[in-house]
Amino acid sequence: MLGPERMKRIAQRVLAYSIAEQTEVLLFSEETYLTRFANSHIHQNVAERNVRVHVRAVLGKKVGVASGNDFSEFALDRVTEKAVEIALLQPENPDFHSLPSPKPIPAVNAFVQATAEFTPEQRAKAVAAICQLSKENGLVASGAFTTASSEIAVSNSLGVFAYAPSTVADLTTVIMSDDSSGYAGATSLDVREINAEQIGREAVDKALRSRNPHAIEPGEYTVILEEYAVAEMLSYLSYLGFSALAVQEGRSFMANKFGQRITGYNISIWDDGLDGSGLPMPFDFEGVPKQRVDLIADGVAKAVVYDSYTANKEGKESTGHALPAPNPYGPLPGHLFMKAGTDSKAQMLASVEQGLWVTRFHYVNPVHPLKTILTGMTRNGTFWIEHGEIKGATKNLRFTQNILEALSNVRMISAETKLRSGFYGGVRVPALCIERFSFTGVTEF
Repeated sequence: MLGPERMKRIAQRVLAYSIAEQTEVLLFSEETYLTRFANSHIHQNVAERNVRVHVRAVLGKKVGVASGNDFSEFALDRVTEKAVEIALLQPENPDFHSLPSPKPIPAVNAFVQATAEFTPEQRAKAVAAICQLSKENGLVASGAFTTASSEIAVSNSLGVFAYAPSTVADLTTVIMSDDSSGYAGATSLDVREINAEQIGREAVDKALRSRNPHAIEPGEYTVILEEYAVAEMLSYLSYLGFSALAVQEGRSFMANKFGQRITGYNISIWDDGLDGSGLPMPFDFEGVPKQRVDLIADGVAKAVVYDSYTANKEGKESTGHALPAPNPYGPLPGHLFMKAGTDSKAQMLASVEQGLWVTRFHYVNPVHPLKTILTGMTRNGTFWIEHGEIKGATKNLRFTQNILEALSNVRMISAETKLRSGFYGGVRVPALCIERFSFTGVTEF
């Protein structure tokens, strides 16, 4: 860990050297540790320590960005010079207004010492618990256990300086037999909240219960989507339409829908980088403090997220959702939440006369962004439900579904939620019981 004072000195060095009219410095320092396992044995332990510097130079309405991973004074000077050279070669961007001005940064505690100090031996012990459970049941385990700590600092020539340390731990496993598999995982700031044995038991249970799968015909079914599947679905929905740039370019399902109902009344989705039950971060990659943004409230389209560029185009303020420049994706929510309900998954199961239990989705891709149609496969635990009970495993199916339509057909929502890693940041969601979910193909496994 470099700490805020050293990060600030490095940033000030760049700002003092730059000849640009405005300059932004984005600094990362990160340590990532990964243990991978397959065939119920650890086969890879890797560790990476790295630093990165991104310099954004502004000359009038010309903007250039250069980056490197060397904090020596010589390297910092070269990156700064390169950013200026690139800016000089760029065409003017008439929509660029300015880098952000400083604002108070809220305090967020996202760093857990126990996670930062977690050892390879401790990761191996957790993996061993999963592998032992698999062997006892004649199954084979694979997966990955990551622990990481990082620091980010953002500074610019208008007076912005923001610094935040954070940690994250993520453990996932897939446990297999010759004709079945089960998935489980957990994500947290605090590695002590990850119970490897519990994760192993969940995945083993699914792998055992999904043996001898039977094929069913494609069609519309009532489904219970576990939190893993809901998190994947919400991440893609966010990518497709919760960015101000997507709205401004007319490729978002939110465009021209603000104030209108687009899902069921029981659906509320928001982004909150300050909520400690997610993976919080108090500011974005421009150093703008995070704001909670209610994206869909009680089924009504409310808002999208902004960075300084998209906010300036509409005369608004940034909501603190910028990605590192240069950024063709525009702002993105990285701290998504879906409102919990009041039911348990057991109550959901008991309510289904005929339907499917889906653990997770795999290989998801957009088909029609404006219509929010996604396609993908079920994986690692798909079960047939009859008369309120799981009657056996089914072969995996391909879904092709309008996601807003699915969120209009949600009849039960779990009281418990689960935190999962998203495209970047975290996604905390409940499980959902959805009617008329569309499956368009089947597999041989």
